[in-house]
Amino acid sequence: MDILVFKTNLRYKKNISEAESHIEKIPGVRRWNVDLKDRDKVLRIESSNLAPQVVEEALTNIGYYCKELE
Repeated sequence: MDILVFKTNLRYKKNISEAESHIEKIPGVRRWNVDLKDRDKVLRIESSNLAPQVVEEALTNIGYYCKELE
């Protein structure tokens, strides 16, 4: 199992709710959460065999910033 970590601009619970259906549709996502208290609004995803670009593209397509953190 892999843990992917992304910087986002998901600032409010309503943003997370909007992104939820898109994240849940990504094959390989097991669990995920967003830390709204972190300055980078970190999205963590537990997954199996998931390319970070898939997550970045899914959120970018609905108007959010998403970039993998090293």
